[in-house]
Amino acid sequence: MDYRGHKLRHEYKYYINTFVYHEIRERLRQVLHKDSNMKDDEGYLISSLYFDDVFNSAEYEKINGTRFRKKYRIRLYNHDDSLIKLECKIKFNNYISKEGAVLTRQEYDSILKGDYEFLISRNEDICKKIYSEFTANMLRPVTVVEYLREAYVHELGNVRITFDKNISASIGSLDVFDPDYETVKVPLQGMMVMEVKYDDYIPDYIRKIIHSGQMVGCAISKYIMCRDINRKVRMI
Repeated sequence: MDYRGHKLRHEYKYYINTFVYHEIRERLRQVLHKDSNMKDDEGYLISSLYFDDVFNSAEYEKINGTRFRKKYRIRLYNHDDSLIKLECKIKFNNYISKEGAVLTRQEYDSILKGDYEFLISRNEDICKKIYSEFTANMLRPVTVVEYLREAYVHELGNVRITFDKNISASIGSLDVFDPDYETVKVPLQGMMVMEVKYDDYIPDYIRKIIHSGQMVGCAISKYIMCRDINRKVRMI
């Protein structure tokens, strides 16, 4: 599905406990494939540096349930600088779309230092958009969201089902490569987040597996969880 030039995908999120996780995962493994990025059964580490403006618009729009919203972030994997992505995630109700561009380590370091001028010379639309956000709306980095992602895929419907575990928020430094960088876990009382994404449809036998366990579907935001943790840490 397309909307205003954006390729849209369905996205649904659920809180699940450890029992439901093991039950659904074992059934999914019979019909889905492991994501190629998974080096072992536990998954891979995702670190996402999120940006917001001086009015915290991305945070408040999420909390208020704004139908059409977007978030800018830098994403990398396993604390490795060989692949660093600048992304804009666009949300349309239960649909999502992404725009992205690959950054070098030097460009990543420049953004962390508040130097965005190089974005003007990049060809990608997202680079020009985020430069405008930096300059016009004073966009700035606010938190790093980190978690272990276990992912499974299926070619029919371009289905992707992920289990996000050990969700953590950065405290102090926002630079993942800083020797003093550290995180603190979000207290979820044994729960984790399952996300289901697909294009135009999801095979019925996969849908039945997903809904075979007890779970709570809701508008979960790891970003909001981590902003809350950041505020609580600052109050200590």
